[in-house]
Amino acid sequence: MIKEIQITDDMRQWADRKAFLLGELNNSIIRGAGSLAGYLGEKIVVDVLGGSHQNTFDYDLTLGDGTTVDVKTKQVSSPPRDYYSCSVAKFNAKQNCDSYAFVRIKNDFTMGWYLGKITKDEFFKVATEHKKGEVDPDNGFVFRADCYNLPISMLEASNE
Repeated sequence: MIKEIQITDDMRQWADRKAFLLGELNNSIIRGAGSLAGYLGEKIVVDVLGGSHQNTFDYDLTLGDGTTVDVKTKQVSSPPRDYYSCSVAKFNAKQNCDSYAFVRIKNDFTMGWYLGKITKDEFFKVATEHKKGEVDPDNGFVFRADCYNLPISMLEASNE
């Protein structure tokens, strides 16, 4: 079940500080412009699942049971539908994490949506691979990098 989250000023300020300190990431598809959204996504997942923020190369948070989660966030213009895709860029596929959690952040940073999570192993068993420059037949999107996609409907909806 998709969870809609109102983004507060405190959340934006926290994410903005983190993004400023980070600077531009290597291999950033949008040249660092997504860092604010990314940190908002991480804040949302911590608020939904609990755990603690880690921000390592391999994962973003550790849950209470010790498992690690890498958060994948997309900036969007509209609320998600269950058939929309969650993506992991191919150059991130080697990150050493247990699970992925997916979030969408509205372009104006007022709303976010926790979409769910999935183990890394399960994600790569069921995801579809796409190449840079390929057109997604479902929505006409041109892929900016090699990546793997999975519909939101295939994520674990629980907030365990």
